[in-house]
Amino acid sequence: MSTVEVKNFVKKYKETEAVKGINFSIEEGEIFGLIGPNGAGKTTALRTLATLLQVTEGSVKILNIDIQKNPEDVRKFISYLPEDAGAYKNLSGRQYLQFIANFFSEVKPKPLVEKGVQIANLGNRIDDKIDTYSKGMKRRLLIGRALMIQPKLAILDEPTSGLDVRNAQEIRSIIKTNASMGTTFLISSHNMLEVEFLCDRIALIAEGLIVEEGKPKDLKEKYNAENIEEVFMKVVS
Repeated sequence: MSTVEVKNFVKKYKETEAVKGINFSIEEGEIFGLIGPNGAGKTTALRTLATLLQVTEGSVKILNIDIQKNPEDVRKFISYLPEDAGAYKNLSGRQYLQFIANFFSEVKPKPLVEKGVQIANLGNRIDDKIDTYSKGMKRRLLIGRALMIQPKLAILDEPTSGLDVRNAQEIRSIIKTNASMGTTFLISSHNMLEVEFLCDRIALIAEGLIVEEGKPKDLKEKYNAENIEEVFMKVVS
C-alpha cells in the first residue's frame, strides 16, 4: 500500500485552477519531491494534502484514508511544516517542544520532547530562548517539532529555504535518517539541485500540471541533462 495516492486532483480558487488534475503516489519511506517555479501549484498541493484546503475534484488518500471524508483520521499520521512556520520566541527550545508534545500525548509527552531535542541537535542552546536563535537553529527546532511525533508522512515546504550550506546539509541529513526509519516525506522546493540530491523520486510541476516524473538519474538520462534544473528547462520550454 502506498502512503500517498493522488488521482486527478484539482484545486480551484473561484474560477482559477491552481492545480489542474495531477496524479502521483508515494511509497512508504520514500522521499518524494514536488518541484517547480513560484506559482506552479506546489504549496497548494502540500496544504491540501495536509488537510488545510479542500479537494475540488479528484481524490487524495493518505494511508488509504480519504482526506476529504476523514481529515481528522489523516491528521493522526501526518506532520506539516510550512515554509513560513514560526515558534514562540519567548519560550526556550525545550519549552516549545514540550508545548507541542502536550497536544499529542497528554499522558507521556516526555519521550516526544526527548526525540525532538535529539533531532534538533542544538546542544545546550535547546534551553535558550528561541528569540536568540539563528534562522538555521529555528529551522532545526521546527524540523524536530515536525518529526518528534514520528509521523507516517512528513510534509515539508521549502525545508532549507534561506539557510546556509551547513544548516541545509544538517536538515537534509535529518530527513534522510528519518526516511531510513520508515517516515515518508513529501517535499516541495524551488531549489531543484537540492531536491535532486535529496529525493528518491521527483515530480516537476508547472502551471498546475505535472509535466514529468521519475528518479533524478533516469530523468537526467532521458533528457541528456547534467542536472534536474536543466531537465525542467527542457520540459517546459
